[in-house]
Amino acid sequence: MSTERDALLGADARSGGYVLAADIEPQAVDALDAADETGETFDDVPKERRQIGFVSAVFLITNRIIGTGIFATPSIILRSSGSIGMALVLWLAGATVAFAGTSVYLELGTALPRSGGEKVYLEYFFGRPKYLVLCIFATYTVMTGTSSANAVVFGEYLLRALSIEPTPTLTRTIAVGCLTACTILHSTKIHWGLRIQNILGTVGIVLLLFVAFSGILVMIGVIKLDQETIGGAGTSIMMMGGKSAWNKLWEGTRTDANGIVTGLYSVTWSYIGYSNANYALSEIRDPIRTMKRAAPTALLSISLIYFLVNISYFVVVDKEEILNGGQIVASLFFRNIYGDKSEKVLSALIAMVTLGNVLAVTFTTGRIIQELGREAVLPFSAFFSSSKPFGTPMTGLLQQWLVGSLTIVLPPSGDAYIFILNLSSYPYSIINTLISSGLLLLHIPPRIKYLFKFFFRRLFGLRPQSASLEVSPPWTPPFSSPIIVTLFFTISNIFLLVVPFIPPPKGEKGPYENLPYYLHAVTVLGFAVLGVAYWWSWARLMPYLGGYSLDRIWVKGVGDGTSVDVGSGVEGAVSADDGISRAVFRKIKKEDETSLSISI
Repeated sequence: MSTERDALLGADARSGGYVLAADIEPQAVDALDAADETGETFDDVPKERRQIGFVSAVFLITNRIIGTGIFATPSIILRSSGSIGMALVLWLAGATVAFAGTSVYLELGTALPRSGGEKVYLEYFFGRPKYLVLCIFATYTVMTGTSSANAVVFGEYLLRALSIEPTPTLTRTIAVGCLTACTILHSTKIHWGLRIQNILGTVGIVLLLFVAFSGILVMIGVIKLDQETIGGAGTSIMMMGGKSAWNKLWEGTRTDANGIVTGLYSVTWSYIGYSNANYALSEIRDPIRTMKRAAPTALLSISLIYFLVNISYFVVVDKEEILNGGQIVASLFFRNIYGDKSEKVLSALIAMVTLGNVLAVTFTTGRIIQELGREAVLPFSAFFSSSKPFGTPMTGLLQQWLVGSLTIVLPPSGDAYIFILNLSSYPYSIINTLISSGLLLLHIPPRIKYLFKFFFRRLFGLRPQSASLEVSPPWTPPFSSPIIVTLFFTISNIFLLVVPFIPPPKGEKGPYENLPYYLHAVTVLGFAVLGVAYWWSWARLMPYLGGYSLDRIWVKGVGDGTSVDVGSGVEGAVSADDGISRAVFRKIKKEDETSLSISI
């Protein structure tokens, strides 16, 4: 079978270890060959690099999901929903959307078992106009891919563990310091960063299980709580006895769409990471079989733990106390059961777990920036694609540190966390809508697709084009997401896209205290416009004015730190210091377009 990697990474003795190949369209990348039962031959990766098995794949997902969400967002979700009952419904709805998303990403991951995640799928579905979707995705990643929201929560919990009042200035200072430390660690001592990250991820799972187990002990009466302990308002689940218990559970329920969506964003944030293994498919052993088992196992485990933890929160902590507690509901939980001293211990543990999540996100996003640099779509791509001087994507990590620090410092004090959270979540809704819509289109019968194309071309006065009724390339994934599930995932994300523009009811502020309710959505859409503007100026306007066309060349190095000159039209040489392929663009003059052969 012919894949993009076959052309890019094939051996060529004449080039002395380097292979140069003309650009290959994303549509030309075949889906998985039916004969490839494991998925290991899809990407040309040495077998010794496939070191991730079932257990590691499960932890790759769970460690990314478990972050600040389950510890910090319950108060936001309760405020958005208005009642304990509706808050639990939102957590169930979020889990349902996450399972639908897992099904969609499983189909894509088993059909295209190559590292890269959304970048691979967006290019496969939306290859025209050339490089447009890649530029938009790059803009989103550069501007919203940081772990700044988690860093803010880390600062708040660390200060509480130290018995220091978490003022906005102190919290932000520690948050920036957290990002700085993680960036330095992953830039200079990668092995230590991974070790610390894995240890802290394990602490997170153990901590959640302990919270759930403690709540169960309270419910069955092993641990006794009185009304004074939980705040005296009688609005925890434990104090809702008698015939009015059901009514109290739903007391204060909000039905406005804006509030519900704000809650769903927070739940969605808590589940972000179910597709994390898709970024490393080229490093997973037997990726098809492994992913079909690991992804459902990880998400089912986390969903059950999350639901038990939320019930435990509502059993132990008074409703009003949760609403007024901001991002510290877990600390209130431990204080009510184990006393004031345990609150500090718990705050320290949550700070550790949050630090682990910041490390994990920093590790991933730095490499995404580096990969986008290797695609040559970022400005100063040679700079961002480099692994010097420590064999790490230091430049990508520094870029994420800069954007993350500004995101922490700039928003108003009361709105910083929820704005960062919504700013990080909204792009996922856009990307998931595009990916799931593309997947739905693959399942439309070819004849119907042809009729739609014919109709729309006639509608806009365009000449009908002849087209084959065969689907190319064929789509035969080892795992197929049910169409109804994919459709549900698409509709859910469209809902999350549209509703933030609906004003909140009169008299209510919406999700923010001092910012417009729609600001995060407008900001993210502004990033998309910025990506389109960058693509148009770089790939359309400048070639038109300069009288040239862009020709993408892939360079494969041997990892000895040498460089290769790809010929005229490219300034300087291409560094191949890590032996991994990267792209450069040659400016081909109009009169030279008929001759694109390359010699070294």
